[in-house]
Amino acid sequence: RKVASMHVCVLGAGIVGLATAWQLERRGHQVTVIDRAAPGAGASGGNGAQLSYSYVQPLADPSIWKQLPKLLLSPSSPLKLRPQLDPLQWRWGLAFLAACNAQTSRDTTAQLLALAALSRSGFEAMQADVAPDCDFSATGKLVLYASPESLEGARAQLELQRAMGSEQRIVSPDECAAIEPALAGYRGQMAGAVYTPSECAADCLKVCAELMRVLSGRGVRFLLGADVHGFARSGGRVAAVKTSDGDVEADAFVMALGSASHKLGRALGAYLPVYPLKGYSITVDVDPSPGAAPSVNVTDSARKVVFARIGSRLRVAGMAELVGHDASIPATRIETLAAATRAVFPHASPLEELHPWTGMRPATPKGLPIIGRLPSAPANMLFNTGHGALGFTLAFGSARRIADALEPAAA
Repeated sequence: RKVASMHVCVLGAGIVGLATAWQLERRGHQVTVIDRAAPGAGASGGNGAQLSYSYVQPLADPSIWKQLPKLLLSPSSPLKLRPQLDPLQWRWGLAFLAACNAQTSRDTTAQLLALAALSRSGFEAMQADVAPDCDFSATGKLVLYASPESLEGARAQLELQRAMGSEQRIVSPDECAAIEPALAGYRGQMAGAVYTPSECAADCLKVCAELMRVLSGRGVRFLLGADVHGFARSGGRVAAVKTSDGDVEADAFVMALGSASHKLGRALGAYLPVYPLKGYSITVDVDPSPGAAPSVNVTDSARKVVFARIGSRLRVAGMAELVGHDASIPATRIETLAAATRAVFPHASPLEELHPWTGMRPATPKGLPIIGRLPSAPANMLFNTGHGALGFTLAFGSARRIADALEPAAA
């Protein structure tokens, strides 16, 4: 659909910003992308690599209440909350706890599944258009459960997602090993798993690089290495974004700056409940022998660790820490990921080079991203942020919603 062309400035060159730029360029708009770093250098670069279109359980879930003492106190907990003298953390944390109830979790799941379905078709359209070299695979996903109780808890989420159109089923440990032979030695450690045959994986950093390459060739302007300082306003609208490389004027703006969105949103009078949910990953070379390393995506629900095969490498990612903007990588967290790999897939990799990484996933209390206009902000500023751990999964669906939201203004 071609509409009256506008100049749209996208703030952020992570997967969400680049998917938005791709969608807007396809609709005939002139696009400028601004970021302080290279494409995918933030939370996108070393993420879990899973495209989890049918399994989207929000973090805000009733089970959190029982886990709360451990989250606050245990040094080894995969979910970690360290209270700080930060009003945003407290406001976010209280809203998160308020969302930890069955009704909110159900409503959030329904909205995320609808956005994920839109995103799957958007990603497929991008693949057909860009043909990115990104180690894409569509081998399905197993979510492992260690105890009969946790597996029974998963059944409720499975029934909910199945009623909303997801195709998945509970499988026994023996079936797990048949689906993914690399799990054969781990059969005794699990009660069973939820199997979703349609799930995919890809290297998000490679997708980001390919999008920039193709979009640059189509006339999209990239202003990289530029810090965003604020905005010039005129008549209730944003006239320009102020950057370290000068002002950039545009007809409309899209803020896709991940966990940095909160601060810049505040400069526009908008409260964005986006807080960094810190995660870690390692990326290791795999043993090519059959059955040594997994080809199916695997999530270990007890450890909160995901395994995704990307080409000849295995991405192992996990943890969720509410510790503010702290980009340090404690050796203990990386060792936790290495130990999880040794436990679940002992023959997958010699684990010689770990390539440790950390990223700040931009999370909202409910787990729903903020997409579109906000009543308190100028009408020509749209927001596309707060995707949490599902940024890669939801990027192309939220990009489509942003492009749709701009159409009435463009017509």
